[in-house]
Amino acid sequence: MIRHTVAFRLKHVHGSTAERDFLQAACELAKIAGVQKFECLRQRSGKNNFTFGLSMEFADEAAYAFYSNHPDHTTFVQQRWIPEVVEFMELDYVAPVP
Repeated sequence: MIRHTVAFRLKHVHGSTAERDFLQAACELAKIAGVQKFECLRQRSGKNNFTFGLSMEFADEAAYAFYSNHPDHTTFVQQRWIPEVVEFMELDYVAPVP
């Protein structure tokens, strides 16, 4: 299992229509085959500058690669993520080897 997470900050004003539209578009990524346990989250800690997070799981590397290369994902990255995200941090987790 791979847990793919990304914390990010948008250029949009908090509570704006643009912010809401971006988050709705991001949630559409949950429809890509292989995406499991998709969550769109508001970050609440004052320990960093990020305001939102996305989290999802994939059964294996093949499912993660399918998602990464899927046209809906690549289009979202080019048309929404790159122009609207100010900063981000991506983390991909796997269970530790015992």
